[in-house]
Amino acid sequence: MLKVWTDGSCLGNPGPGGWAFVMTDGIKTAEQSGPAKDTTNNRMELTAVIITLTAIKNTKEIEITTDSEYVKNGVEKWLQNWKKNGWKTAAKKPVLNRDLWEQLDTLLPNFNINWHWVRGHTGNPMNERCDELARTAAIMAT
Repeated sequence: MLKVWTDGSCLGNPGPGGWAFVMTDGIKTAEQSGPAKDTTNNRMELTAVIITLTAIKNTKEIEITTDSEYVKNGVEKWLQNWKKNGWKTAAKKPVLNRDLWEQLDTLLPNFNINWHWVRGHTGNPMNERCDELARTAAIMAT
């Protein structure tokens, strides 16, 4: 199973941002990150997962750990209802970041993903590394 950690960062919200992932198959580890000029933290969290899934080849079983409840809950609890309700929330408001949710939705059927949430900044080494990469990318975007 491929294990992945994702994170997004934003200096101000909105402001310059960065996304990152770290993945390992237990033998090799890969990291990637990137900046965005004017964005939000939630957009960077979603972007990290989208780019991760786009980068994965020949693997179906994935464990994704994120410190974003927005991403985890969005995928596991809200996404199906948003689609069923014409991309409206339970409060009948338009879903924020719909463009990214739609992108993610097209990628999800290609994988069997076990989602895990971890509280950020609590010493989880891989989450801390992702945070460092995402923050560095956000600084590069300034």
